[in-house]
Amino acid sequence: MRIRIVNNSHHPLPAYETMASAGMDLRAFIAGDMVLKPLERALVPTGLFIELPLGFEAQVRPRSGLAIKKGVTVLNTPGTIDADYRGEIKVILINLSNEDFVVKDGDRIAQMIIAAHQQAEWTQVDKLEETSRGAGGFGHTGEK
Repeated sequence: MRIRIVNNSHHPLPAYETMASAGMDLRAFIAGDMVLKPLERALVPTGLFIELPLGFEAQVRPRSGLAIKKGVTVLNTPGTIDADYRGEIKVILINLSNEDFVVKDGDRIAQMIIAAHQQAEWTQVDKLEETSRGAGGFGHTGEK
């Protein structure tokens, strides 16, 4: 699949790091260091603009290394980029650690996955089919 992209940053285009990778790293495109204090969040620009085909979305997700090593994650995960959005891709980072976290220009801050989706058409009914699970949720199967 080919996707049109404008790269206003001086960083390389997002790329798959391995043959089986699902996500491509997104890099911060900032003029100077950005300090995220504990529990602080910030919108971090990437300098990237994309044109997705209809029926596809881009999902912005955390990088597992940042999450486990630094306590930094993407706040609205996964963030959705719709096919008709033409603005800059920006990442909402949050620092859930007890220490300041410094974002530098070019840092890999999130990953982006391209995924197919469908739009649903609702059929309103008075009753749903029964299942063995029924309305059980949120721990209904008990603890192990």
